[in-house]
Amino acid sequence: MSHTYTEIKSQTEAWAQALEQTRSAILPNPADYEQVIFTGCGSTYYLSLAAAALYQELTGRTARAIPGGELLLNPKNVVRDNISQLLVTISRSGTTTETVRAAEQFKREGRGELLVISNYDEVLSRQADFKILIEKGQEVSVAQTRSFASMYVAVTAFCARMAGRDDLLTAMGKLPEAGDRLMVRVEAQAKAIGENLALDRFYFLGSGIRYGLACEVNLKMKEMTLTHSEPFHFLEFRHGPMSMVNESAAVIGLRSDVNAAHEQKVLDEMRAKGSTLLNLAEADADITFESSVPEAVRAVLYLPALQLMAYHRSIAKGLNPDRPNNLTAVVKLDL
Repeated sequence: MSHTYTEIKSQTEAWAQALEQTRSAILPNPADYEQVIFTGCGSTYYLSLAAAALYQELTGRTARAIPGGELLLNPKNVVRDNISQLLVTISRSGTTTETVRAAEQFKREGRGELLVISNYDEVLSRQADFKILIEKGQEVSVAQTRSFASMYVAVTAFCARMAGRDDLLTAMGKLPEAGDRLMVRVEAQAKAIGENLALDRFYFLGSGIRYGLACEVNLKMKEMTLTHSEPFHFLEFRHGPMSMVNESAAVIGLRSDVNAAHEQKVLDEMRAKGSTLLNLAEADADITFESSVPEAVRAVLYLPALQLMAYHRSIAKGLNPDRPNNLTAVVKLDL
């Protein structure tokens, strides 16, 4: 059995630890900051996109997401002068060069305080003012699955705490059990689509707080299966990209509650164009969560089925999901 499969299937233990660690962590006062910046590289940049959207939605305060390399090389795009700022750095290893250097630069220039979310207590967390470490999210595989999900649960709980929403934190306690039930129910369905090698392109649609997650599952499909895949906001998909939809395309919808009717219309249009369709939602979808957890804090449940889809496709194509082509677990650069 591959490390990737084991890490996907065991991830709910890391979710539980992420909740525990975030509930007990010493966190900053949200009123102290006029802007919160989330940063990471690769998967954790996509996590930052989801986190910034959720932070602003729950707290009503300004939040931005930027790749670690851009924060290092082009900080003026997001860092502002003469305002109070919190930098939230997200890194599986805690050693990714761009993220570490960007955090060092941010602190050196006196831009604000630093919160680190990671699976390892490494060089990044050692310069933090605040930190949340989830050791059970650690992985052997190159592609992030368990680690990403654990850090996403942590950042979701962080946003709830910063918003003073203890009700959401309490509700999140149901997530590990809901995730375990979900993986049992949906693996065969995810495997069937993943193993369908007649499909040569995958499009992942997600809007609002789900767009960053659509980007991440798109990356898993690229990394593990070497398959053409792209993420889009639901309504944006109509503006050109749908020209690529045909019988060899799969369109995967990370559907919301509040905008379900609009999002389902897009999915129905793509089905009419011949695509293989899969939508995921709390209820009334191809894959249902049935979690009874509020929408804002249950989005981690989109991940397991789509991670399993990528894993089974990798195996069907004769690839090694633990060691994707041309990749290493940690990117270190001479900067």
